[in-house]
Amino acid sequence: MTDSELYARKLPRHVAIIMDGNGRWARKRGLPRFAGHKAGMESVRATVKSCLTHGIEYLTLFAFSSENWRRPAEEVGLLMNLFMMALDHEVRKLHKNGVRLRVIGARDAFAPELQQRIAAAEELTAENSALTLIIAANYGGRWDITRAAQQLAQAAVRGEIQPDAISSEMIEAQLSLSGLPEPDLFIRTGGEQRISNFLLWQLAYTEFYFTAMLWPEFDEKAFEEALNSFSQRQRRFGRTGEQVENIRDA
Repeated sequence: MTDSELYARKLPRHVAIIMDGNGRWARKRGLPRFAGHKAGMESVRATVKSCLTHGIEYLTLFAFSSENWRRPAEEVGLLMNLFMMALDHEVRKLHKNGVRLRVIGARDAFAPELQQRIAAAEELTAENSALTLIIAANYGGRWDITRAAQQLAQAAVRGEIQPDAISSEMIEAQLSLSGLPEPDLFIRTGGEQRISNFLLWQLAYTEFYFTAMLWPEFDEKAFEEALNSFSQRQRRFGRTGEQVENIRDA
């Protein structure tokens, strides 16, 4: 994509979302926390549908962070079961709609059966191109960068690269989203205004959108509002506003 195309585009190519507020949604209704996670699946479906409608190419959802293992064991177990159920019931629908599924994160912490289902889902949808849906599971931004540094250090020890030749491009090539465009729009529901160790490297120039709406309440209309907010922003990438306008006019 050229600079003029990048600046003229009114919609993001890549949206990243922290789906926060499931537990609070359930608590407000006198339900167990897990009920909120199940309800949140409807918002995932609505968001995927909206991305397909608008031609958004990439959607990354923070489903389970590397810090979420600290939650009560029962909740973690239920979340793993929900992940399995989603793979069983949703992947063929995604495939039918041309959605490619990718999972990023340290999946070796998952049960072997879950790892196998993830691999099977990725293989089934590998050739799809309508939308790439990236699920961040057992993922952390610090883990991502640390792993990239370790891989480059190992290459240096083997004599394949010189330490002083390491560049930001080489680091980026080792990260989980290597080969994909960085997120244009980051959305966090639930009222919190932080990125919580999510895509630390990749969010450097991303536009942020925070909403107090709890994730199970986040529907297609709410997504439209986030897209509308994005479309009104001027993205400079280190340039001045005048330079951006000149690029638009080019």
